[in-house]
Amino acid sequence: SVAKKELDDLERRKEEHRPGPITLVPQRLGRKESEAQARQRQQCSCNLNTSKRSHKREEYVIAKKAAEEAEILKKKSIQREKAERLEVKKHQETQRREMFLEDQNYKTNEFLNRLDMVLPKSDSCQIANPSPECTAW
Repeated sequence: SVAKKELDDLERRKEEHRPGPITLVPQRLGRKESEAQARQRQQCSCNLNTSKRSHKREEYVIAKKAAEEAEILKKKSIQREKAERLEVKKHQETQRREMFLEDQNYKTNEFLNRLDMVLPKSDSCQIANPSPECTAW
C-alpha cells in the first residue's frame, strides 16, 4: 500500500509539473527570412528529394526489367539456334540414312544380277549321279 501511494504521488507530481505548449514568435534567420519561411522551404526541398528518390527508384526498376528481358531474349535466341542446329543435324542424318539404304539396295541388286549371270539356272540343273564327296552333312 505504501508503494502504491508513492506511485500515485509520483504520477500526480508529474502531472502538476508538466510543461505547457510552447509558442514562439517567428524569428529572422541569417538569410533575411522568418523561421516559418525556412521551414516551408525545407519542407518543399524534402518533398522534392522524396519525389526525386522515388523517380530514381522507378527508373532503376524499369532498367532492371529491361535488362532481365534482354537476358531472357538472349537465352531464347540461343535455344532457338540450338534447336535449329539439331533440326539440321536430324535432317542430314535422315538424308545419310536414305542414301545409305539406296546405295545398299543398288549394290545388293548389282550383286544378285552378277550372280544370275555367272551361275547356271538352278531349275535346269539336274544331278544325275551324285558323287560321294557331295553327301549330306
